[in-house]
Amino acid sequence: MSQDTKRLEEQVKAARESGSLPPVEKWNPELSGDIDIRIGRDGTWYHEGKPMQREAVPRLFATILRREEDGEYYLITPVEKWRIQVEDTPLLAHTLEVEGEGEQQLLAVTTNVGEKLLLGSEHPLEVGVYQSDGSPRPVVHVRRGLEARLVTAAYYELADLLVERNVNGSPVLGVWSGGEFFEVSNG
Repeated sequence: MSQDTKRLEEQVKAARESGSLPPVEKWNPELSGDIDIRIGRDGTWYHEGKPMQREAVPRLFATILRREEDGEYYLITPVEKWRIQVEDTPLLAHTLEVEGEGEQQLLAVTTNVGEKLLLGSEHPLEVGVYQSDGSPRPVVHVRRGLEARLVTAAYYELADLLVERNVNGSPVLGVWSGGEFFEVSNG
């Protein structure tokens, strides 16, 4: 691991001692440059072209990751800001959990870095499409411009929960969670 990534890891550990997520939205250091970290479409984190071996490092770095208005992803500490590359979404969502039914239903997913997200106003679901082939692109908004893409198995589980609802006089398929209806496709 390079000196830059070791230093980042130490800074993140210091910021996380409180037990909560670091307040990266309050940190605005100047750009330190690009760092050779890439997140593959499959959720694998790479450093200098090689997969990161210690699972704890991507989990740690995910806590200081932010997507800014320029569409770029950055690892942020109080004193450093490093741009990284992300092939699709920085996080994956899997392990769909369902509690209740109908409008009272609650849906939760767990990300590949171990964070549990309850779909609702704080973590809305949005189903777009990939421009390359028109296939569905289901994502959950996480925080700070970050998204977690539902893996295929979780998306199929979600499809089993679809209900039809009239929206502006047209039938729409979607799911309920946290008292909100999330459109998945037009009927």
